Amino acid sequence: MSDVLAFHLIPNEQIEPVSERGLGHWEAIGNGGMFECVAEGAFPLAGGWYRFSSRMIARGGELVGPVFYPDYGFGAIEGARVPLPFVPTAEGSCLVRFASDVQSLRFKPSLAISEFELDGIRLQRVGRIGAFADMFNNLFDRTPGKRARLGLVKRALQRLISGGPRSLGDWLYATYSGADQAEAADTYAEWIKFYDREGAAQKRVIERRIDALKHSPLISIVMPVYNTDRIWLRACIESVRAQQYPHWELCIADDASPAPHVKAVLDDYMARDSRIRVAYRPENGHISAASNTALELATGEFIALLDHDDELHPSALLAVAEAVNAHPSWRMMFSDEDKVDTRGRRYEPYFKPDFNYDLFLGQNCISHLGIYSTQLLREIGGFQLGMEGSQDWDLALRCVERLRRDEIGHIPQVLYHWRAIPGSTALSGDQKSYAHDAGYKAVTAHLSRVRPGATVLPVAGLPGNYRVRYPVPSPEPRVSLIVPTRDRLGLLKMCVESILAKTDYRNFEILIVDNGSVEEETLAYFRAVVADPRVRVLPYPHPFNYSAINNFAAAHTDAEIVGLVNNDIEAIAPDWLGEMVSQAVRADVGCVGALLYYPNDTVQHAGVITGFGGVAGHGHHAHPRGSLGYFGRLALVQEYSAVTAACLLVRRAIFEDVGGLDEALQVAFNDVDFCLRVRAAGFRNVWTPFAALYHHESASRGTEDTPEKVARFESEIRFMRERWGDLLDSDPAYSPNLSLNTTPFAFAFPPREATAATPVP
Repeated sequence: MSDVLAFHLIPNEQIEPVSERGLGHWEAIGNGGMFECVAEGAFPLAGGWYRFSSRMIARGGELVGPVFYPDYGFGAIEGARVPLPFVPTAEGSCLVRFASDVQSLRFKPSLAISEFELDGIRLQRVGRIGAFADMFNNLFDRTPGKRARLGLVKRALQRLISGGPRSLGDWLYATYSGADQAEAADTYAEWIKFYDREGAAQKRVIERRIDALKHSPLISIVMPVYNTDRIWLRACIESVRAQQYPHWELCIADDASPAPHVKAVLDDYMARDSRIRVAYRPENGHISAASNTALELATGEFIALLDHDDELHPSALLAVAEAVNAHPSWRMMFSDEDKVDTRGRRYEPYFKPDFNYDLFLGQNCISHLGIYSTQLLREIGGFQLGMEGSQDWDLALRCVERLRRDEIGHIPQVLYHWRAIPGSTALSGDQKSYAHDAGYKAVTAHLSRVRPGATVLPVAGLPGNYRVRYPVPSPEPRVSLIVPTRDRLGLLKMCVESILAKTDYRNFEILIVDNGSVEEETLAYFRAVVADPRVRVLPYPHPFNYSAINNFAAAHTDAEIVGLVNNDIEAIAPDWLGEMVSQAVRADVGCVGALLYYPNDTVQHAGVITGFGGVAGHGHHAHPRGSLGYFGRLALVQEYSAVTAACLLVRRAIFEDVGGLDEALQVAFNDVDFCLRVRAAGFRNVWTPFAALYHHESASRGTEDTPEKVARFESEIRFMRERWGDLLDSDPAYSPNLSLNTTPFAFAFPPREATAATPVP
């Protein structure tokens, strides 16, 4: 292999050649545009330092954040991406580092849609000393003033002395590449700048999207109006008229507004645009009645709901039309949303999961933008009088009762801007207490129809959000809590005795699985603890394999519910098991997970996000106890693709039907794999914050710090990537607009599917 590798670039479907400009001119027509890098004899490419060089010139738009996606044997995954430290100039270069041997390589020249010139890329191997010298010289040249440069030298020496060459290299690369400043730059304003901006390239893409539609449904926008401020009413209507998709009608019902300017504004727009229709109600009937009046005007195939002072994104209806074409079974859809203040500043985007029934019972996460089949709304009789303030939540709940999950879709784009003005719930959740009362009433009414016996409770710190408490059957189903252990008596006693002393659910047993304990104190404890009829000890004299141990124990119980519990779990409150059982007995629920805290009262587990870091990671990790999390999600029951087996309940029939834990996964990811198989079998995995315990994580197993453990861990990563592939990176409980490689719930740069309509699995 020569010192310099020249790669030929093969574009994917989201990069097109601009033939009229000649060879090497390209246009990225989507955020997923990238090249496959091909060079004879280049792979496997040894890990280490390389000098990247290329002729990259922006010809339309801007080249932002070019990045490599190396395949280290697990696929070209988000968690392994290698950003270029900066965008090189026309003939510039920069250093990059690959963590290990690369099997194949992809290159994304820009995080944003753009037109550019690129005729190939080159990589030249650089030794460690040379890389360190180049980075230090670059930093030295960029540092102004003698004093600052002296400080740079001191910091470099301190890194070398305290941590050795590796620590110095990590610090140099982070500083050189600006990685230590990246988090501060990851603001919503930056995100909008990259992925939600107007420009020549974007306009051409929009034209192609419209031309590609095979079916162009008429979309009726239903908008009740009452005494709206003139400026916001005009802004709202103008946002509809600015839609890129032309096939719409705006159906307005004025609810007897006393302010004279309202009729003047509406009459003006009716005269200017024949697609705008207005009904003037003779008397005020409140928002449900007014919405029904507007609904009567609708002739479209689909209904979109719009409040009278909010705004639609210019591409909102085009995205809806694309979703209708891509998913003809969808009868109800919703999008992401953000807020907009009186200065037009957009903020607080809610990047939502796909339809998540339990989360939807806790908060109206469908809300804006909500789109419904017109026929469906006719079937349910439109808006319910008496639900004013949460009439849209009640409407969606009644629709959900008639729909299959595959008839409900999520469009993961910000299509709706919620106006934050005084008196609006966008500005503060406690602005309209009557809306909270109506929300409680709507959820309670829904449950009375579909789950009699369930009760609705408020959630502390989250006005307008609710907890649903499900009844536990009588008699209580028996639960067998499986606790694998090997010595570590202090941990085991803490676990067992806290469960026995602090659990108010009665019908359970603890099944301790002894994986070869040898310490006399432990063996004596086993002999003593079985005097409690709630405790059994099963010997398992075989090499450690977490999956095999739990499968063995599950075969030795006839309990209706199996609980997987680590020996470093500590019960906190008495109702934890009753809460988990109440979720596990629901017919469509598979695995149930708990909220686990470290002993320092920060979050260890609050649901597992698949794809994070390559395979899976914990959402809200390290948040302080009492935190509400991302849009309240740390305080609400919801579905996750997976939950940790450190404390997991599942009906034994389901455990057996899916074949238990896969024994090929001895230590890591066996719980994630199990949960994904349970989900594939048609069940929903649920996480509840109302079962809280301490988890002294991995205290009994230690860290993955030996070559053997590292090799085993890497093999388990490879196993998961081979079995589940891209499904890991498409977690329906986690937005494609949120990061898989920085911090959970941080913005994704770039979004994984920013223009895709995501089906509900």
